[in-house]
Amino acid sequence: MSDDTKNNDGIKNIIVFGAGGRVGRAAVNEAVARGHRVTAVVRDPAKYRDLEGSSVRLVRGDVTDPASVAALAAGHGAAVNASARLDIPSEEYFTAAARALVSGLDRAAVRRLLTVGIGATLETAPGVRVMDGPEFPAAFRTFSQGHVAEFELLGAEAGPELDWLMMVPPLDLNQEATVTGGYRTAVGTVLDGPGRIAHADFARALIDEIDRPRHSRVQLAVSV
Repeated sequence: MSDDTKNNDGIKNIIVFGAGGRVGRAAVNEAVARGHRVTAVVRDPAKYRDLEGSSVRLVRGDVTDPASVAALAAGHGAAVNASARLDIPSEEYFTAAARALVSGLDRAAVRRLLTVGIGATLETAPGVRVMDGPEFPAAFRTFSQGHVAEFELLGAEAGPELDWLMMVPPLDLNQEATVTGGYRTAVGTVLDGPGRIAHADFARALIDEIDRPRHSRVQLAVSV
């Protein structure tokens, strides 16, 4: 794979952390469909050989390790973090990943980062988030708090050279949802409507923000 972050044809090198998950796979597929080259980062490549292709390089990596991020991200124009862990406390994992990405991407001179958030952190009214509702499940609130901490850490520790964005699907990010080929966005707030989106439509929004960046340093809600 070339070390050029972008060639004269507009083809970019994109690194996707958590490429084995549903959002990660959709992001890889969308990027490849547009002609981009992708480095797909997973913890165990042997489990994800189906991701490999002429435009996809499958590698082992650790998004919570700044040295791993720096080594793998060098030569890329943008990074996507679609990773998640259920065997590590949410706040611990997402802040570790955010801190490693801030440090590692800086060392690799990667200037665009998209990280995937969760719909529970969006506001339903000024200062009131979905996760703040009394009926919201406690266990899910704890997991959602990891993304709140991640967002706060990015805001506090990412330097001005890192153009980062947290992209947030609705709570019903659904593999069986109808793929519409479109989406709507809002900054920080829940969008009116069904609150459902297919992985492919969400991935379209992700790669659009790499191809034509329009938002920075906010939570961007995405829904159909």
